[in-house]
Amino acid sequence: MPTRRFSPVPLLVTLLLGVFAAQPSRAALFDDDEARQRINDLSVKTNERIDTLSKAQIDLANQIQSLREENAKLRGLVETLNYELESSKKRQQDFYIDLDSRLRKIEAASVAAPPEDAGAHAGSSGSAVSEQKKPADPAAESREYEAALNLLKANKLKEAASAFDAFAKAYPDSTLTPNAYYWQGNALSSMQDCKKAIEVYRVVVAKWPQNPKAPDSLVSMAFCQQELGDAKGAKTSLETVVAKYPDSSAASTAKQRLKK
Repeated sequence: MPTRRFSPVPLLVTLLLGVFAAQPSRAALFDDDEARQRINDLSVKTNERIDTLSKAQIDLANQIQSLREENAKLRGLVETLNYELESSKKRQQDFYIDLDSRLRKIEAASVAAPPEDAGAHAGSSGSAVSEQKKPADPAAESREYEAALNLLKANKLKEAASAFDAFAKAYPDSTLTPNAYYWQGNALSSMQDCKKAIEVYRVVVAKWPQNPKAPDSLVSMAFCQQELGDAKGAKTSLETVVAKYPDSSAASTAKQRLKK
């Protein structure tokens, strides 16, 4: 019986097959580890970005809250300033109304008690001295004017404006008519009807340029023009007060307004 020789080829083939079979397993293991590492890195970066965004959102929310609080404070300040301004305007208006009433009483007293030689002087002068026209009913004139002032004091602006308008039409030659127009304009401007108020103030300036209410009317007219956005017209009105009535209290107000 012949002796069978041992061949190393099959063994070599078997070993090679084992090596090649093991390579994919190692590659697969390496790929899994790398994938996990990448996933882990990506997760870390994502968490960092989320943390950054969360902090940014918190900061933004805090800023928004701070702005809301600041806005609330500013709104409260504006409301307070508006209230103080309206109160100041009301006090000033009451002061002028009271002053107007006092001056009117003084004028009435001076008219009621003329100089003793006035009659003789008037008789000798003849037509050289023109007598002041007297209203048909002085008592009624005084009552109506006082009633209109009381409406203005009570802040019944619409009723006061109508009352002063009625007075001016009923007593066009009265010494109180310029005052009536002026207070009518104030009532209208307080009602934010600046266009009509300006028209009324212009009547005072045009018809009674030497009356004390003329410079006051120009200043009030400038305020209304400013409210309507007519800065040029307001400046012209204020400059007119300073130029034509330099010694009036209205001129001081006009100068202060022109500096702003």
